[in-house]
Amino acid sequence: MKKTVVLDVVGLSSALIGDHTPFLAAYLKKNQLAKIKPMLPAVTTAVQTTYVTGEWPAAHGIVGNGWYDRTDSEIKFWKQSNKLVQSESIWDTAKRIDPDFTCAQLFWWYNMYCGADYSLTPRPNYLADGRKIPDCYSHPASLRDELQAKFGQFPLFNFWGPGANIASSQWIADAAMYVEEKHSPTLSLVYLPHLDYCQQKFGPDLKKIGKEVAEIDTLLERLVGFYEQRGANVIILSEYGIVPVSRPVHINRILREAGLLDIRVERGLELLDAGASQAFAVCDHQVAHIYTKHEEVKQQVRKLLENVAGIDRLLDGMEKKEAHIDHERAGDLVAVAKPDSWFTYYFWLDDRVAPDYARVVDIHKKPGYDPVEMFMTSKLRAAYKLLRKKLGFRYVLDVIPLDASLVKGSHGAVDIPEAYYPVLIGKDKLPGDVLEPTSVKELILASLMG
Repeated sequence: MKKTVVLDVVGLSSALIGDHTPFLAAYLKKNQLAKIKPMLPAVTTAVQTTYVTGEWPAAHGIVGNGWYDRTDSEIKFWKQSNKLVQSESIWDTAKRIDPDFTCAQLFWWYNMYCGADYSLTPRPNYLADGRKIPDCYSHPASLRDELQAKFGQFPLFNFWGPGANIASSQWIADAAMYVEEKHSPTLSLVYLPHLDYCQQKFGPDLKKIGKEVAEIDTLLERLVGFYEQRGANVIILSEYGIVPVSRPVHINRILREAGLLDIRVERGLELLDAGASQAFAVCDHQVAHIYTKHEEVKQQVRKLLENVAGIDRLLDGMEKKEAHIDHERAGDLVAVAKPDSWFTYYFWLDDRVAPDYARVVDIHKKPGYDPVEMFMTSKLRAAYKLLRKKLGFRYVLDVIPLDASLVKGSHGAVDIPEAYYPVLIGKDKLPGDVLEPTSVKELILASLMG
């Protein structure tokens, strides 16, 4: 098989390629670019799974970065077991074609126990005293120790949160090159998250994010040069482009005011009680899965939301089937935001009783995705909290604001301008100017087959 490398540059769209990306601009003169038609939901875990399985969410089951587990009566985000994926992934397909095929799955999602020969994924250590220590999980287990001995501790706090920056993408790139030099896998899948951060904060505004765009361009030049010197065919792609937004939509607050969402009060703070609620929304960027107790409630919710500003569509039944998201994990209704809008998970009506996790970076406790975690209320407050940590005192790093209007970029919807479509760049002839996301697996297999 032909050595192939897929570089997943999150948030890359043709709107960003130009003066700030001299390497990519020159690279495109010798290679081809096609846009990828956005899929629903255009979010990390769902798109990556479609790329590696060649199937829609209706088949592979990844309907978002999180969903409501009807058995556990819990909202679960950012789970990592590959057992959640219900379709065959490319490394298994390729291994059946050629038993000598090997794969490095480096920070793409549903990484744990996936069957790839080499894998890496973020996995902090949660200590008994409440501390969270940056770390990652690998297969084989020794790979993590080798990489952290060589490149330092995985920079988890630069991977997400107010401190997110190029350091995490650089660490992943270094790890990928190390794996290539030591193991020379047939296929390497490499995740570079850098452009996700700045665009969710500021939108795709090159006047504000030009520095970050240039940083990823420089890193791409280094990676592409390295892999091409080793005879690899390099494919650069993205999962989604990020569109400018200006309107947060608080679906859960609307459901609460209608008496459909249940709240528990603990220690004077409010918590969403999903299992007791008649209806609630699991919000994920520009898509929200709305779960209801029964058909009458669903119809009530539809009427309640159909004229809400910022909501573009409400999918039910045949509409979910046409959007390829009719899976048992999906909401009874699926709301899609207008291109200038996005959905918050907020369910409280008074910030004074917001749950304690609302003001911290906590991607697992929050019953929805929270891009406001990219912002910080006060650097001075953060410094004080970290000082308490260093002195050995207990502390809570409650420095995340509760102002959804800060967010200026989002993704997830499909009816967006083509300038913000995800892209695929490669040497091989592409079957069209706009590709279906389900065709990416076949394109990678075609590269592997030479």
